[in-house]
Amino acid sequence: MNDKPSRMDYRQHQAARRLVHECCNYDEGNCLLLDDGEPCVCVQSISYSLMCRWFRVAVLPLDGELAAALLYRGSRKRCAVCGAAFVPKSNRGRYCPGCAGCMKKRKAAERKRKQRQKCHALEPFKPA
Repeated sequence: MNDKPSRMDYRQHQAARRLVHECCNYDEGNCLLLDDGEPCVCVQSISYSLMCRWFRVAVLPLDGELAAALLYRGSRKRCAVCGAAFVPKSNRGRYCPGCAGCMKKRKAAERKRKQRQKCHALEPFKPA
């Protein structure tokens, strides 16, 4: 994760504004962290870049695809099944966390099916 502010497009900005309401420091459009006696508008809700460090660390990971798009621009990948952006845990990662479990079950079933076919376990027994 880099500390350089990421520039958002309009759709990302709208998604971030919806996430701002999940922040524990958000109070009716104002930021409690910036409050020094006078109400101060939440900078993350009006900016097209990631200004608030608290938002970046605590709130943005709630939306994995948006976090991958903004924080990990160079290291993110697209899921081979659904096409969503995600940050792989290793360099061999091909699937987002949502599709990984499904693909693991599907590949295990395919592997076992191939193994059974190879050893003729599914054919009826024929005495010689």
